[in-house]
Amino acid sequence: MSVRELLEAHGRPPREVYFDLENSGYVPREVVEAMVPYFNSVGYGHPSITHRPGWEAYEVIHETKELLSRVLGAGGLGEFTIVHSGTEANNLAILGHALARRERRGKILVSAIEHLSVIQPAELAEKLFGFRVVRIPVDGEGFVDPGVLQELVDRETSLVSVQTVNHEIGTVQDVRELSRIVKEVNPSAVFHTDAADAFGRMPLDLRRLEGVDMLTISSHKVHGPRGVGVLFVREGVELEPVLRGQLSSERLWPGVENVPLIAGFRKAVELAFDGFEEHVSRMRGLRDALVRGLVERVPDVLLNGPSDFGRRAPDNANLSFLYVEGEALTVELSLHGVYVASGSACTSRILEPSHVLLAIGRKHEEAHGSVLLKTSRYHAVEDVEYALEVFPKAVARLRSISAARPGSPL
Repeated sequence: MSVRELLEAHGRPPREVYFDLENSGYVPREVVEAMVPYFNSVGYGHPSITHRPGWEAYEVIHETKELLSRVLGAGGLGEFTIVHSGTEANNLAILGHALARRERRGKILVSAIEHLSVIQPAELAEKLFGFRVVRIPVDGEGFVDPGVLQELVDRETSLVSVQTVNHEIGTVQDVRELSRIVKEVNPSAVFHTDAADAFGRMPLDLRRLEGVDMLTISSHKVHGPRGVGVLFVREGVELEPVLRGQLSSERLWPGVENVPLIAGFRKAVELAFDGFEEHVSRMRGLRDALVRGLVERVPDVLLNGPSDFGRRAPDNANLSFLYVEGEALTVELSLHGVYVASGSACTSRILEPSHVLLAIGRKHEEAHGSVLLKTSRYHAVEDVEYALEVFPKAVARLRSISAARPGSPL
């Protein structure tokens, strides 16, 4: 039976709740409307060409960078490079740095729970250019120990990359302190942070983060369209383009900018920061109710990531349901209209356990039984209540047919 046939056989659920915001998300009407004119009415020209449609297109890019400069406290518009995703921004940061310093090589430090778009480019830099990659260990909640980092950084360290917020378990790192330690030991080392899961969820001020040299954000993480990412590169940081080709308005990223999507991203940022504190408070309240309810109503559940919610992203809920497969649970929940991610959002289709969960000490079977949910300002209390009705029944049904039922050895 195909997926479509399976869904049709079950009919439409009474309510649909989308919690898979790590992978993709709802794009509000205002964002869609902001994109439409740039397909064929205004700004449909190449931003680098000096005619009216080109000027209108360039204006979108310029105004987007002005907005980012205001909300992030950057020093200048030239410090932002707009690319096509957070993955591209991370690749540009890591490989662009490696290209710029390929003659000197050195050591690249990445935390053990970084996004794969940081880890894999670092490994490629090791293979192609001879950099030595060292993974920074984390504790059972995903935190980098400042003392351990201080021991790992030395005069040979070229680049350090530590996420502001982990995309799977929501751990909020003290990147201000971590970057200070790096610069204290080696002022020439470059510090990069993937802030895609922090942007729009917690305050970010580059004036306070003076040790951060590069920072990544992504459009779809703030309910913008997929297809836009941004890399902040502080003035004076050495970086070479990863791609080569026709020069565009972006010195570090050649090609024609996707102006309609950038216009949508600009609108999404405006919406995210208009009433920012209220939005964050809402997603935190919904997340708290969701986690508390699941832990209370479903036995044999492990919370992955920080137990202190003050040190956890306000939207993040990652739990392992013992004696069930996370992939099976996502299907079972989907039939009832509750949509979540299983295990690692980037590897679930390969059925590999999350490297993040393994790094914090989870067993393979515990990692395989994990699901990731993220709340947003667009969710309602009723959405959480519905999910809390569906989850216990779904888990109980899967456990009833599982070979590894409660009481059996895992």
